[in-house]
Amino acid sequence: MGGWLLSAGPPGERAEAIIRATRSIPEAELRVSYVRSLLRRGDVVELARALDVLCARAEQAEPSAREALVALVDALQDPLLGPVVQLLREEAAGVPHLALERLVRQPLSVAPARDVPHPEEDRIPDYGRGRPLTLGERKSLARKPDRAMTERLLRDPHPDVIRQLLSNPKVIEDDVLSLASRRPCRPDVLSQIARTPRWTHRPRIRIALVLNPDTPLEVSAPLVGLLVRQELRLVATSTTVAPALRALCLEHLERRPPSPFDEPDDEVLQ
Repeated sequence: MGGWLLSAGPPGERAEAIIRATRSIPEAELRVSYVRSLLRRGDVVELARALDVLCARAEQAEPSAREALVALVDALQDPLLGPVVQLLREEAAGVPHLALERLVRQPLSVAPARDVPHPEEDRIPDYGRGRPLTLGERKSLARKPDRAMTERLLRDPHPDVIRQLLSNPKVIEDDVLSLASRRPCRPDVLSQIARTPRWTHRPRIRIALVLNPDTPLEVSAPLVGLLVRQELRLVATSTTVAPALRALCLEHLERRPPSPFDEPDDEVLQ
């Protein structure tokens, strides 16, 4: 599937090859693995050109490009790809590749970072065992919780416990939505939700992550590229969202084609 990287061709053809290859894979996690392999192995210059075309097509609400963009955004959330994403960010800003730059931009926050304690120093729920449970015991509980235990596990501050919980089939969307909407919430817990395709593909959870001021900007900024017009307007007018993220939403909103179901843009967004 990576053969397109070895052959010369216009960026549009390479973008189309990425879109076709991504959509040919039925499973979401395998799609993300494929895109990760492209990011790891591809020449940054050529990759940036192709991804810029893909992003521009997705901004125009082209269904096939938006479908591929979901896998790309999932891949960008992988912390191990941080160095590659930074190279793409620099290439996109320098050329410039404007559509790609909007996706990989790292908005700067003007507010000081909230002091977050180490997970094991944060408040750990009472699990009803008469003693504090170890991290291993809590992770084990998260693999097979009942409803009463799920409520306690959702309050656990450790992202490893949350990761186990998010993969449990007994957990429902409302559970994760409650966690993604919690304020204050640990940024590492919110990042863990964003790295779980099963949940971050749900529109309600995606918008909750973007609206939550505790979600790290490097996590929420790529998610903005997947929002629809109504969601972009909602974030752009939120008083709790970082100004740089609101500005990014306005840029995306200017490029989203109107739909027959859209309400007229509020004057504040003009």
